[in-house]
Amino acid sequence: MSELPANWATCTLGELVERIETGKSVKCDERPPQGLENGLVKISAVTWGEFDENESKTLFDSIHLKPEDKIKTGDFLISRANTLELVGSCVLVKSLSKNLYLSDKVLRLVLSNKAKPWLLVCLRSQAGRQQIESLATGNQLSMRNISQQALKEIRIPLPPLAEQTRIAAKLDELLVQVDTLKARIDGIPSLLKRFRQSVLSAAVSGRLTEEWRTESESYIHPYASEWKWHPLPKSWQVKFYAEVTESRLGKMLDKAKNSGIPTKYLGNINVRWFDFELNSLQKIPISTTEREELAIRHGDILICEGGEPGRCAIWDSRLKETIVFQKAIHRARVSSLLLPKWLAFNLKHDADDLILEQLFTGTTIKHLTGKALKNYPLRVPPLEEQTEIVRRVEQLFAFADQLEARVKAAQTRIDRLTQSILAKAFRGELVPQDPNDESASVLLERIKAQRAAEPKAKRGRGAATLI
Repeated sequence: MSELPANWATCTLGELVERIETGKSVKCDERPPQGLENGLVKISAVTWGEFDENESKTLFDSIHLKPEDKIKTGDFLISRANTLELVGSCVLVKSLSKNLYLSDKVLRLVLSNKAKPWLLVCLRSQAGRQQIESLATGNQLSMRNISQQALKEIRIPLPPLAEQTRIAAKLDELLVQVDTLKARIDGIPSLLKRFRQSVLSAAVSGRLTEEWRTESESYIHPYASEWKWHPLPKSWQVKFYAEVTESRLGKMLDKAKNSGIPTKYLGNINVRWFDFELNSLQKIPISTTEREELAIRHGDILICEGGEPGRCAIWDSRLKETIVFQKAIHRARVSSLLLPKWLAFNLKHDADDLILEQLFTGTTIKHLTGKALKNYPLRVPPLEEQTEIVRRVEQLFAFADQLEARVKAAQTRIDRLTQSILAKAFRGELVPQDPNDESASVLLERIKAQRAAEPKAKRGRGAATLI
């Protein structure tokens, strides 16, 4: 730990904390408790933010739990077990409306209320996180654990009590501003999502090119009510999917029956909206004839039959080798009346607006069968207008993508800003020091003396006011 400001001292968490309490692992119903029901807190309730009481389970009975296991407003809770990023995460319980009890993975640190805000700062800071992560044990990729003894060994820089109060007040002021800014920035992606949906709605209805067309007459198509269509420009036609595409499903995956040349194939998991994930491509043995029949060409539209039915992307020949597709995907090759992107935009719009669902089969697992897809009606503008619409949509989407990239960069900077503020507090640079403050070393000696003089408190009694 670097050189401390005047009147500061170094101690361990164990010197500040009177005791650490833990709950039990008991059988629960996987839902938050309602009303007077008793619940057990989950580790997901304790992250690097506010305490989330809805992240809890309902106890079948609480006969095995003691009244002192119950969580109270003002408790300092810490996650004993979690992922690497969240193990050791801690919160102060500011409000509570449910009857919740400690679990075996959520600990309560019992210490003076005056010390809690500063300890929260120390454990949230980068220096505190590094100590927690180094002391935690377990698999780096899954669950990590930190023992009570290891927690007690964490080194804490301790300011004078008066300075702790000044730091806490300044942090409250600054972090509220950061949280407000973060909330505003975090709300932008949902606005951009709605913007893209609005662009597609204007595109497939003809409103996006309303001023571009020379004619202004429109008509109401017989399918308008069923498919929630706006009046169509008079120059637009309506065609069924089967009339404007050549479509088929892919190859059934059956390792026992398939033989031939090992060939990479696209599965549902590889098709994203307007893009492909190609890092996890698998191979399937396939005959020469099937390789030719199922090969994907530039401009083919791959449409998910299941998973998220209707999700689609246009193949852009980014891989030069032969790629085929599995049976859970429709391959559509459009006729001269249609641009591939026009079909993709219609599918995305109708999927987002839940209009496409009327073609799905199945109750729990939905499917978009070839038979149903044949009856999918499409509004078909003249090719020249399709080209203009696609150009405008891509231009507006590119603008949204640029904004989204800036938002992500801003979110990263805000996260760093929080850590920067905490680091300043941790180093004693957030507020000025007052040489008249009682030294933290005197404070620590008083804590030790009071603990030595008092009988050991029984579990469940309130902590002595040591600070």
